[in-house]
Amino acid sequence: MGIFSFFSKEKKETLDKGLEKTKSNVFSKLSRALVGKSKVDDDVLDELEEILITSDVGVDTTLKIIERIEQRVARDKYVSTEELHKVLREEIADLLTENNAIDAEDFSVPITSGVPYVIMVVGVNGVGKTTTIGKLAYQFKKAGKSVYLGAADTFRAAAVEQLIIWGERVGVPVIHQQMGSDPASVAFDTLNSAKNNEADIVIIDTAGRLHNKIGLMNELTKIKNVMQKVIPDAPHEILLVLDGSTGQNAFEQAKQFTAATEVNALAITKLDGTAKGGVVIGISDQFKTPVKYIGLGEGMEDLQVFNRREFVDSLFGEEKN
Repeated sequence: MGIFSFFSKEKKETLDKGLEKTKSNVFSKLSRALVGKSKVDDDVLDELEEILITSDVGVDTTLKIIERIEQRVARDKYVSTEELHKVLREEIADLLTENNAIDAEDFSVPITSGVPYVIMVVGVNGVGKTTTIGKLAYQFKKAGKSVYLGAADTFRAAAVEQLIIWGERVGVPVIHQQMGSDPASVAFDTLNSAKNNEADIVIIDTAGRLHNKIGLMNELTKIKNVMQKVIPDAPHEILLVLDGSTGQNAFEQAKQFTAATEVNALAITKLDGTAKGGVVIGISDQFKTPVKYIGLGEGMEDLQVFNRREFVDSLFGEEKN
């Protein structure tokens, strides 16, 4: 059995399709840059640098990748342009490994008997936060876990309504209160209900306002403190949802949210509708926070656990044995 045999054909096809725009963008530019070239030289590296930056890998991460390739060329004395895809794939995969990217096999979290695993989800409005929560709930329930959702984004009626609809679709309870209620109160009620009913996983939605970072930090801190009255080490995971199609805006959001709260996992959505899939590489590198999930479409099954090797293979072509 191969090391990546758990990654099904269907998942691979979804990943390939979801990254097609980014792949086409990178490969078409790279192919034009390599016309008439037989080896990787300074001109090729300059072209590659521009291609990676325009694919939203980010300047700092791009320079790091270019430096690694330069060292590889110097060490090997000669790297042909035909080998460039292989070198790119290996160096980026290694970079993701160094940045604590995790190769999750499935939608699983560490479960302690009698204590729900608590995920607090943060992110600005419009990034697909509530949809991601619904898809996560579906995947966890599919894996045989009991799930509770908490609608703590009490400032937007649409957010609460959307989460309730997802709860009905998936078949999991959603704890909610009136519009304008204290978000921490919703989180408290959700954890209490989940604990009393011996649930496995709790997912708490939160408001996505960034116009006042101090207010956001205080609000999230209050929610955490209140949750810890029910479950002392909650939340176990703070998941930041980012819209991959926004490119550099996603970097800025990651910067502000990681400053406001202790984000320890990322979900990057909407990769199927953009040529900016390189943002996954850059954000993982710059923030040293594991990318845990990626969104590749609207369907329930289109949220995938992030696997760095499969991601890089889809983006730069699979390694031929």
